[in-house]
Amino acid sequence: MSQPLITLIAGPTASGKSRLALEMARRTGAVIVNADSQQLYADLRVLTARPSPEDEALAEHRLYGVADAADAWSVGRWSRALMQVLDELDGRPALLVGGTGLYFTALTRGLADMPGIPGEAREAATAALADEGEAAFRRRLARVDPAAAQRIEAGDRQRLIRAMAVAEHTGRALSDWTADTTPLLPAGAWSGLVVEPERAALYARCDQRVAAMVDQGALDEVRALTARRLDPEAPAMKAVGVREFAAHLAGEASLTAAIEATRQATRNYAKRQLTWFRNQTPGWNRVAP
Repeated sequence: MSQPLITLIAGPTASGKSRLALEMARRTGAVIVNADSQQLYADLRVLTARPSPEDEALAEHRLYGVADAADAWSVGRWSRALMQVLDELDGRPALLVGGTGLYFTALTRGLADMPGIPGEAREAATAALADEGEAAFRRRLARVDPAAAQRIEAGDRQRLIRAMAVAEHTGRALSDWTADTTPLLPAGAWSGLVVEPERAALYARCDQRVAAMVDQGALDEVRALTARRLDPEAPAMKAVGVREFAAHLAGEASLTAAIEATRQATRNYAKRQLTWFRNQTPGWNRVAP
């Protein structure tokens, strides 16, 4: 039986996914395709540890640095771009590499085929959340989408707003939409691999990555990003390190404190990813770098 042409390589930040993918691509001639929501952004090369120009010269990379920080890419938009890339590859092997769990869910379980939600609906939900406060807004959401109200974590304004906007615009709960899905990749077309370091080793890698980012110009990257005065809710502005280093640049924290805060945020993010991939990828192969 022939091997699938598409390999999914998932795992937490700093786990070594990109290095493994590059090694595999050099052996097989596969194209490396980004499956990480933050590495889409051209403005975040350093903070997201995107493949370097030297790495990109060793193997073809697609969907890295293709979006402006002001442009909010949804999982649906990424999925459409991905399917176009796969079509263009015309049978060449592909390695889909990243740490965004929702992207891998779309690939292997499917996305809801819901209608577009107009900006007015999002703006109305945003204004309602600001006016009512999160507790009251969440109680109202629970009346139209109890599963979302229970699932969405405290403080996650973006998902609360989206769930309410979908329910009010479509008359159907977001949870109902997402339960009615079709995988982007059919069974048998792909194989899955999770890069899963031991937790202590992963945290050490996270700390090393933050130190490397500072040396590589993370402060300049954040300075340029914050100078644009983008919406704080924009996905690019939520990248780990943006808020922490911006506080230092604004004189609100020392560089030492900003580095430590970024290290802690990176470890927390890696822990959440590690837990997600352990629970949501049954049957995938595991490798420890």
